Amino acid sequence: MTTGSGTAPAPPEATPPAEASAAARPAAEPPATPSPPAVRRGSYRRLSVEARRAELLTAALDLFAHRAPEDVSLDDVASAAGASRPLVYRYFPGGKQQLYEAALGSAADELERCFEEPRSGPLSARLSRVLDRYLGFVDEHDAGFSALLQSGSVAETSRTNAIVDEVRRAAAEEILLHLAVKEPGARLRMMVRTWITAVEAASLIWLDEEKRPSLEELRDWLVDQFVAMLTATAATDPQTARVMKAAVRMEPAEGTVGRLARRVVPALGEASHLL
Repeated sequence: MTTGSGTAPAPPEATPPAEASAAARPAAEPPATPSPPAVRRGSYRRLSVEARRAELLTAALDLFAHRAPEDVSLDDVASAAGASRPLVYRYFPGGKQQLYEAALGSAADELERCFEEPRSGPLSARLSRVLDRYLGFVDEHDAGFSALLQSGSVAETSRTNAIVDEVRRAAAEEILLHLAVKEPGARLRMMVRTWITAVEAASLIWLDEEKRPSLEELRDWLVDQFVAMLTATAATDPQTARVMKAAVRMEPAEGTVGRLARRVVPALGEASHLL
């Protein structure tokens, strides 16, 4: 078709191919900011010899607390401590037996500290605080405590037995100090050692009975046992009788010993014909 002048209009100007291709592409994104290089975290922590050994002992004690010694391997200890088996051997070249004895010694130290108590105030209150700590340890280290005192473990040796006996001896000595006796006679010493044995036996039975009764009830019952044993021994031993009189004078009427006396007197009502 022609215009009035007889000339055809010029066709639209074609876009050069290179420009058309560029226009069809989306706008380029700005270059990404480079990320800072990742910081490598080493799995091995530099610790002093004492700190590393303590870390291994803590891991071992936690494992021995909840499993019998024969059920714990060095690999278990290494894994729990975030260490390697060779590292465990470096600190305990005697292997698991040496590690078990070291962990047992650490637990024994903790048990001995349970019996340390300021020697002031009523005796029954002091015994209650001692038992709270002791039974708390039993509760926390249940399986290990059972394996330790029931014997029969493949890890048991004369050295492990000596460690356990030392705890019993130290506990008895602490109780005698609370009784303010410098040179206890045979009967008083035997009575205290028998009570320590009773505490151990009751703890094991408590674990076997699925931790029943409550810790508080068990504690109070064991304090009552001490008072009853002291009373029975005082009936035939003058030294124990003096110790008991001094201890009772410090007890408040509404305290543990007072409550025990009020429960026992009615229970013995039927025994009046024996007097």
